Amino acid sequence: MSLSPLADRLPKAMAAVKGNRLFAVVLVAGVVLRVITTLGFQGVLWFNDSYDFVRIANEPFPHPLRPSGYGIFLWTLKPFHSLALVTVLHHAAIIGLSVAGYRMLVRDFDVRRVWAALAVTPLLLDSYQIELEHLLLSDTLFTVLAFGAMLLLARPGATGWRRAALVGTLLGVAAVTRTVGVPLFLIAVLYLLVRRTRWPAHAALAVAFLLPVGAYATWFQQEHGRFGMTGVDGIFLWGRTAAFADCDAFTPPPDIARLCPRGPKDDRPASSHQIWREGSPTGWTNGEAFDAKTNADAQRFALWAIRNQPLDYARVVSYDFFVRTFSWNRSQYPTVGTEARYHFPTKPTAFKPDLPVLGGGDRRTVVREYSHGTGRTHIVDPYAGVMRGYQEHVRVPGTVLGVVLLAGAAGIVWRRARARTALFWTSSVTLLAVPPITVDFDYRYLLPALPFACFAAAMAWGRSVPSGRSKAKPVRETPDEKEPQPATAN
Repeated sequence: MSLSPLADRLPKAMAAVKGNRLFAVVLVAGVVLRVITTLGFQGVLWFNDSYDFVRIANEPFPHPLRPSGYGIFLWTLKPFHSLALVTVLHHAAIIGLSVAGYRMLVRDFDVRRVWAALAVTPLLLDSYQIELEHLLLSDTLFTVLAFGAMLLLARPGATGWRRAALVGTLLGVAAVTRTVGVPLFLIAVLYLLVRRTRWPAHAALAVAFLLPVGAYATWFQQEHGRFGMTGVDGIFLWGRTAAFADCDAFTPPPDIARLCPRGPKDDRPASSHQIWREGSPTGWTNGEAFDAKTNADAQRFALWAIRNQPLDYARVVSYDFFVRTFSWNRSQYPTVGTEARYHFPTKPTAFKPDLPVLGGGDRRTVVREYSHGTGRTHIVDPYAGVMRGYQEHVRVPGTVLGVVLLAGAAGIVWRRARARTALFWTSSVTLLAVPPITVDFDYRYLLPALPFACFAAAMAWGRSVPSGRSKAKPVRETPDEKEPQPATAN
């Protein structure tokens, strides 16, 4: 999971910081805020999924509910028995990504320094981003892998097979960290096609991507008897349709009728919550996986519901994507408890220590095995209070994210921006759209999409050279690697 090419560029990137006071101020503020967070919330902040990742780290196995990539990352850190180390690495990785990204915008993409500084400001200063980095979740690692891959792919110059192989590897590891990374591979393929890249780069990208994904799917098959990344794709899609499926108006096949959602449509819990709540038709039980038949039946039910109620499916997806995603204020969705986990707490998160964890053991034992301690978060004032106050005032509302996306789209259409702008813009939209389409909306899914959107807008409107070519380092491109003419760049 190395980002060595980006890491090698950090010294030069730090030198570039000196030339922009705005970015220097933003960078220092981002570092200080993360130091305050580390002092105020010693250890990690916990989420329900966190215990599964720790269980994977104790004894790696292909988890049936979510990819194990992040758990394997934690496994590499297990010898240190330090949860605090994990959060420090999360924070440091985002700082490093911001510096490298700024440098590439200015030096490689010819973006004016002020625009480049503004593009990385949300990544450095958004309070929910900083809080997410302090949670024991896969999102930070995924962001670094996916965004780092796209930065390398978009870097000017011939996209040879070596660079394509590195991009494919990063995207493959991202996919086994969060499955939403799979569509990003398709975007990378389309980008190479638009750039008219030679076939060795396409082959290298595909092979490098398929190696980690295929290896993981094979491992999953050996453990669970199914070639895939998880065993809940049907369950998740069932959760999406549980928001609207009407078994009174439409009669399902008898063998899957047991999966009909309970209660009137307008009074049902959030889609994702219907999967995990007590008494769910899915039969969820803590510490146990869904069997293959339940997953297959859930998928059949979901497809039946979509065929019979396509407009209802489009309605719930559209509402989550257009309304929840781009609303100015947050709501307590999908549940009060889930949304509360994205705020800096006033007291340590309460959890049931005896709750069984899938794979063996309970929450208390898996945390103790990994950290040689209780894993309890120590909240220390005044630092914690500073971050709680900061979170009340400094954030990127969904409406602002929508405006940034519109700016990127407008740049692609009216300024005939290059394919690189479209690469970042489509990546952002994909990361935002896939969860509402396949399972449900969640606020933490917005944050990995945010830097992609900001970079697309900066590259569309902030270029210092109209042609987009670098004055400092002209790049000699091979015929197949030249940028397409404006008429074909759209």
